[in-house]
Amino acid sequence: QVQLVESGGGLVQAGGSLRLDCAASGSIASDNSMAWYRQTAGKEREFVAVIGSRGSTNYADSVKGRFTTSRDSAKNTVYLQMNSLKPDDTAVYYCYARVDGRTYWGQGTQVTVSP
Repeated sequence: QVQLVESGGGLVQAGGSLRLDCAASGSIASDNSMAWYRQTAGKEREFVAVIGSRGSTNYADSVKGRFTTSRDSAKNTVYLQMNSLKPDDTAVYYCYARVDGRTYWGQGTQVTVSP
């Protein structure tokens, strides 16, 4: 079993910054690929960012240049640093991992960006 726990969401004004943490535990390697998704009411969950096993990263066009994902392997934690936040970034953010063919999601953390 794998557990993913997000933290760090909250309310911020447009232009501000937040950092989300995703702590992984259980049967998951510290270099396992990890991704971030987000979802707003009535819409499908959408990809935000991913960090690969060797540290490579990829981002959705909508967040490139503003969001950065990184990891601390010693803590088995992945981060999403979000800068220059916009009201359109308001969503529930989820951490995601795929391990041995099974997918795991965190419980989600709410990010709200006010105009």
